Parts: sequence; structure tokens; C-alpha cells
Amino acid sequence: MQKIRVCVNGYGTIGKRVADAVALQPDMELVGVTAHSMNYRIDTAYRHKGFNIFSLDGEVYKELEANGIKVSGSLDELLGSVDVIDDCSPKNGVKNKEIYQQRGVKAVFQGGEKKNIASDSFVSQCDYSRALGKDYLRVVSCNTTALCRTLHAIDKKYGVNHAHGVLLRRGTDSHDNRRGPINAIESSSEKPSHHGEDVRTVLERLQIFTTAYIVPTTLMHMHDLMLDMRDAHFDVNDIIELLNATPRILVLKSNHGIESTAQVMDYHRDLLRNPRGDVYETGILDGAIGIYRVHGYNRLFITQCVHQESNVVPENIDAIRAVMGFDDSKIPEEYRSRVEAAREAYMKSPLHSGLTDDKMEEVNPSRIITDITLNIFKGI
Repeated sequence: MQKIRVCVNGYGTIGKRVADAVALQPDMELVGVTAHSMNYRIDTAYRHKGFNIFSLDGEVYKELEANGIKVSGSLDELLGSVDVIDDCSPKNGVKNKEIYQQRGVKAVFQGGEKKNIASDSFVSQCDYSRALGKDYLRVVSCNTTALCRTLHAIDKKYGVNHAHGVLLRRGTDSHDNRRGPINAIESSSEKPSHHGEDVRTVLERLQIFTTAYIVPTTLMHMHDLMLDMRDAHFDVNDIIELLNATPRILVLKSNHGIESTAQVMDYHRDLLRNPRGDVYETGILDGAIGIYRVHGYNRLFITQCVHQESNVVPENIDAIRAVMGFDDSKIPEEYRSRVEAAREAYMKSPLHSGLTDDKMEEVNPSRIITDITLNIFKGI
């Protein structure tokens, strides 16, 4: 099996996690990561993980070499030996894309870029087949990814007439000591916020509007969703059953003492599923699921938690495979039986629409393999 040769351009919050995930894939080779400056992350990548380090320019090269890091080459040299660039350099996508195009290298971009950076926005369990073979994909933001995972499953099963989401966004990431707010809540002046529009780049027909606030925490984002539903034949237990079956969603039990983002993060550190205690899934608080059917309303309430540092990592892995045209014919032999079993389980689950035109995006082969390697596979 010829492995997909991958470079991660940008080794920050997302880039370092994507690099680790690429290194775990049976069908991928991490050729290297790029350094934009000398820092503790690059030092760890080189000395403790053995990653090849490529410099962005001559000044960075000198800085790295002066600190004992043997540079494997430049970005230009790196582009000659990879199939896909996973671009994790914040808001440099337009400039970088010109370079990738000149070299004929496929690329995956992040949600911080404008939607026109690529022909398609991407959430694996919603639109994997549409992305196959594309030269460029944009993995949507952590918030949009979380919204798409949840809304896709609920809309497919019960129908969503209209969705409104209130997003409580963390002030900054956990490592950052320069941003805030520290003692304030900031309301976004963008009404509605861009997140709903971004969801529609993946779930095109969904009517969704969002508003956003920034709050003084570094742990996670939180979403309050209010969904006006078409079908009224469900209760809270039906929603929990559906979400329990949905890939990359984790229903969190309030009777286990999980009531806030603090407990969500502490729980995942205890699970030891990955070295950082990252939460790749969208976390749904089961105690905050509610239904309101009075005065003609048929409204579903859901509260979900989003780990902004890692939520999109699985999507990046699937996007890499998608641009390389990874379909059933390319499933590694050791994973084929797991994929077949997952699809059998899907057919018996509440996720399956029962219709002949169900594209079964939730059980695309890449999503299953990625979830197995990242220890988040739930059987479907």
C-alpha cells in the first residue's frame, strides 16, 4: 500500500494535533512539519517525537540551527515530496494556496479561512462523498463542525424547520496569556453571527441563525440550541438514543456529575484516550436536553460543549483522505471487517433513514478508520 505523504504547514494549536493524528494513520506518512519560529512546540516535535522540521524561510532556518535543531529543508523543498499539505497557519491560506497551486499540491485549509478558499466546506459525516478527489477542501471551524454533527443527525431523523443557536465562545486557548476577556462577557456585534451561514456551506438547506458571546474561560465553547421540529413523534430518550448512535458525538451523563465544561475536560483527562485529554467529539449534556410542546410549539433544546483545540482534528484526517480519493477500494485489509461491521450496525441504528437514497455519509470508510486510530470509535 502506497501511503499518502502529508505535511502540516503550521505547528500551533491545531497543527500539532493534526500532525500527531497523521502519524497514527496506517495509510499516511508524516513527511514533516513547518516551523515559523523557534519555540517549545517545535523543540518537542523534533526532540521528543522525531518529526522532520522544515523552515519557512532563511531567518527561521538560522534560528532553528542555532538551537540545535537539524532542519530537513525549506517549505519549497518539502512541497516536492508530499501529496497533501494540511495548512494550519492561521489566515495565511490565500497566500499559501498560490504556492500550492504553482507546485500542483493538494491542500486542506482550516475554518479560519474564507469559504471561497476551496470549492467545498467539509464535515466528514455530512458530506464526505462530495469532497472525494477535490484539490482543495476547507475544514470548517470547531463551532461549525460541532453544529453540523448534531444538526445533521437530528434533521435527518426528525426534520428541523428552523434552528437558533447561542454560542458561548471561550476567550482564548489554554496556552495563551495575551488574549481575553479576563473579567467581562463580550457580545458579538455581528447579528446574526457568521456561524449559521457557515453551517449552510455544509448543510445547505438548513435554516439556522446564530448569535455569539465571548466569555472568560479557556476550556471549551458551549452552544445552546433551540430547534423547531417538523416531526413530533419523539421524546428525550429518543434524542439521547439517536445522539448515542451518532459518530463524533458523546452524550455526557449529568447523573455522573458532568454538568459543566470543567467536568467534561476532567472526565476526558481521566479516560486516557489520548495524551492531552483532548475531546474530539461534540459533548452533549443529557440533563440539558428538553422539549417544549405548548401553544403550538414543537421545540427541542440541546446544550453541547466544543473543545476548540481538538474538535476538528478527525475532520482534517478525513479531508486528507478525501482529496486523495480514498474510497472503499482503498480500505487497508486489516480495517475492512471493521468497516463492514460498522455499516451493518448503522443499518440497524436510528441513524439510518430507511430510504433508498440514504448516502450513509456517517459510515464513510475514512471516518471509521480515523475514529479507530483516535480511540473514539463507538461501533458505528
